[in-house]
Amino acid sequence: ELLLPAHGLAVSGRARVATVLGDVATVLEQLVHDVLAAMNTGATLDEILHSVRVDDEMLARPWLRPIYDEPEFVVRNIYRLFGGWWDGDPAHLKPPPAQELARELTELAGGVDKLVQRAEALAQDGNYKMACQLIEFAARSSEDEGVWNARSQMYLKRAEAETSLMAKGVFGEAVRR
Repeated sequence: ELLLPAHGLAVSGRARVATVLGDVATVLEQLVHDVLAAMNTGATLDEILHSVRVDDEMLARPWLRPIYDEPEFVVRNIYRLFGGWWDGDPAHLKPPPAQELARELTELAGGVDKLVQRAEALAQDGNYKMACQLIEFAARSSEDEGVWNARSQMYLKRAEAETSLMAKGVFGEAVRR
């Protein structure tokens, strides 16, 4: 009659414990079903990450809100469990070093300054996913302190915008690197 979850408050009462556990099981089973269904169509991890969703009504329940973890992280683990280490993108099978790719893309973009400016504009619009990708390319292409300061500021803003402790922690650590 008492549930002490690893994350969140204690739940007491047989009916309430059953509701919480039932909801968690339902969401996890649905995620597994949806990820496997997408994998069976040949979808890549990237495609699955951007298409598999948990119903907003379920996520609104206090015991399912993404305060510690997020459904996207669970999707990654399900994919890895059933699909292994390869994400389905042939370019990722034997990729170049990240720094070499960053330098090439930075050159194509017209230089580090252009990437930083675009990343900052995207962040201003709230598109932190794209902004952080671009600022990473810029930082990996340059040892300039200004670029690295821009990167730190970008991740600070992103950490502040996140809701889950895992995301806040990872992006907060990126501020210090």
